[in-house]
Amino acid sequence: MDDEFVIGVDSSTQMTKAVAWSRTGEALGEGRAPVEMSRPQEGWFEQDPENWWSSFCEAVRQLGQSVDLTRAAALSLSNQRETIGFLDADGKPVRPGMVWLDERAAYLIDEFADRVGAEKLHAITGKPVDVTPPVYRMEWLRRHEPDMLAKAAKILDVNAYLTSRLSGKATASWTSADPSGVFDLAQKRWSPDVLDALGLDETRFASVVAPGCKTGTVTADAAGAAGLPQGLTVIAGGGDGQCAGLGGNAVRQGTAYLNLGTAIIVGAWSREPRVSKSWRTMSSPTGDGYFLEGVLRAGTFFVDWFVRNVARGTPDAKTFAELTEAAARLPIGSEGLLVSPYLSGCMNPHWSMDARAAFFGMTPQHEPGHLYRAVLEALTGEIARSIRDIKAEGVEVDSVVAVGGGAVSDFWLKMIADASGVPVQISSTIEASSLGAAITAAVGLGWYSDFDSAAAAMTSTRDAQEPSSSTRAQWDALLERQDALNRIVVEHSRSR
Repeated sequence: MDDEFVIGVDSSTQMTKAVAWSRTGEALGEGRAPVEMSRPQEGWFEQDPENWWSSFCEAVRQLGQSVDLTRAAALSLSNQRETIGFLDADGKPVRPGMVWLDERAAYLIDEFADRVGAEKLHAITGKPVDVTPPVYRMEWLRRHEPDMLAKAAKILDVNAYLTSRLSGKATASWTSADPSGVFDLAQKRWSPDVLDALGLDETRFASVVAPGCKTGTVTADAAGAAGLPQGLTVIAGGGDGQCAGLGGNAVRQGTAYLNLGTAIIVGAWSREPRVSKSWRTMSSPTGDGYFLEGVLRAGTFFVDWFVRNVARGTPDAKTFAELTEAAARLPIGSEGLLVSPYLSGCMNPHWSMDARAAFFGMTPQHEPGHLYRAVLEALTGEIARSIRDIKAEGVEVDSVVAVGGGAVSDFWLKMIADASGVPVQISSTIEASSLGAAITAAVGLGWYSDFDSAAAAMTSTRDAQEPSSSTRAQWDALLERQDALNRIVVEHSRSR
């Protein structure tokens, strides 16, 4: 019916967002609720799975204040990736869930990878050896909390957990399962080799299905808790990064997506599961092909940190406008000031959690505008080098679609276009992950015959930034200087 809509729920690290989307990708209403996080020790980040559910219910109930939830045709989920919960046979948490930011297993990742074979592990999962995949936190539990691990009848990502609360069955899509570091990308199943190394079997994990498959219907209990209609169809969605790419219509040859969020993610679609230390390889949100993702852990987080702790300001519109005005008067290269942006460690290409941020080349002439511009140039350089490395492997990147909070800065987007040599478009919605989940629901319902036609109908872009050929040589020279500094910083950090 014409007034039907689909619900895309994005359960992210700090917030659950429930949005009702029309057949043409119009946001009809939304609800939001916070997700709490604790830090019981330095480097530990935990959440209560019960709060994932209560936040989901609150967000959906808020959505119900602006739309008639009985008109919903289906619901699909986007989730914070690499965050996992441990549940007993009754579905109750046996311990707090571990968030993707958690670093407690950093000391053991090389030892565990050697047990499987680092190159073999990379080839199976698509993930270079890095602290982010929760497979290493499972190994930490095996060593430090074996009783808790033994009590965990199910080990579930956020998507599978919420699906189990909604429908009574723990089901994960390929795209929500594969960030775990336990999933075989090519075979689309839990890897026997990785499971053997953990001493676990696949019955402890969710059933896996292709994105867009029906996973069940909303039970009476779930309907009562969230205010949803009983029997509402639940469609398998996926990880928030991949869903954001789908929400930007970037699951196609030639178009990359750029998420300028707390972390920065550059993703380009590939038909083959190419593996490299220049990216991590992820399942495509359509189930067809793969995403090659470059990731910088501290994206807008680094910008906000700089504003608070160095510029001594508040990261609000007024402060950013003042800093941008000052930075815009400066030349490319910030008059000799360089920044290495590894405030939270480095993923591609160096894969070192020991890496640290650095400001290099400061003189008395440098003011806050110089430092701010150098920070943005450093983040821009990481993006441009990721695009360069992906293109070097024969993957086409002719345009970029930007999503996330950082996409509101035309100044930054112009820098990215100039540095990468690729036009940068802006997604018309900041809720690209929720929209990606909604597109998945629309395909699962049969509203559209395939993901391409659904994404074409439900997404749009605006205000493209075109690259300037006149600055090409300046940016190329800066990218080389940044790369040289980053290598020195990483090597120094490793030798500490």
